[in-house]
Amino acid sequence: MNIPKYQNIQEAHDRIRMHIHRTPVLSSTGVNAIAGSTLYFKCENFQKTEAFKYRGATNAVILLTESVASRGVATHSSGNHAAALARASQIRNIPCFIVMPRTAPKNKITAVRSYGAIITFCEPTLDDREKTLEKIINLTDATFIHPYDNFNVICGQGTAAKELLEDHPDIEALFVPVGGGGILSGSAISIKALNHHIKVYGCEPDNADDAYQSFKKGRIIPSVNPVTIADGLLTSLSELTFEIIRNHVDEILTVSDDDILSAMKIIWERMKIIIEPSAAVGIAAVMKNPHLVHGKKAGVILTGGNADLSNLPFAEK
Repeated sequence: MNIPKYQNIQEAHDRIRMHIHRTPVLSSTGVNAIAGSTLYFKCENFQKTEAFKYRGATNAVILLTESVASRGVATHSSGNHAAALARASQIRNIPCFIVMPRTAPKNKITAVRSYGAIITFCEPTLDDREKTLEKIINLTDATFIHPYDNFNVICGQGTAAKELLEDHPDIEALFVPVGGGGILSGSAISIKALNHHIKVYGCEPDNADDAYQSFKKGRIIPSVNPVTIADGLLTSLSELTFEIIRNHVDEILTVSDDDILSAMKIIWERMKIIIEPSAAVGIAAVMKNPHLVHGKKAGVILTGGNADLSNLPFAEK
């Protein structure tokens, strides 16, 4: 198995830095008081396409050869990776084919269309997503760019934590949401290479806790019918991301949907910035486990800001 090294992440950063935003790192006195620690938020909700996914997609698309790129790229995604790949394909001016579940949030469908991708809808199951994508690839000969089970994607995702540590080298812990494990894998490689004393925590919903179970049992436990408001964290780990996580991550923490909602509201109200439910999982884990950060400095990656403003989970009905 070809495992990314920190040098690969450094090279990815050099490759993509002209195409991405170096997102700000923000802190809040009010949030710090609640947490009992000093928190630094890496705001990937301010990234292009409003999510960290653009880093990995951009790195993967840039590395395609001319002959391969000319046939286009394809993927299946419920939203953020789809938008990221669609926009990244514009760098090379190549076709982009996206398979999305028919239940995908409307705001994410709109975003993918705005970047010129060709969308095919499918049933909201992994099996149907994969079968529909296979048909598209057979018709187009496009290259499949996996949302996280991809060496170059992981290297791109790892640049966010690299930037965070460059800005705040004194952090003692990092909290990162985990779904398929791309951002957690890349982050853990960066952090442990730069300072192996920093604790890296993966953060996951209780109702989609396959990474937690896999980490504890030492083998991949697939996600089965996960139900959570954190719709970006429904996927299972791959062999690649699991191997990285088991070797570089200190612990996986789980939080309830109520914890996620509470954390999301704190960020909206105290910091006046928009994050989606999946991005709130890291701060939810901090709030649920204050003993891990009490009196310390910690980083939290806010992974995205693509909240559906017409269907906010904490809005009064």
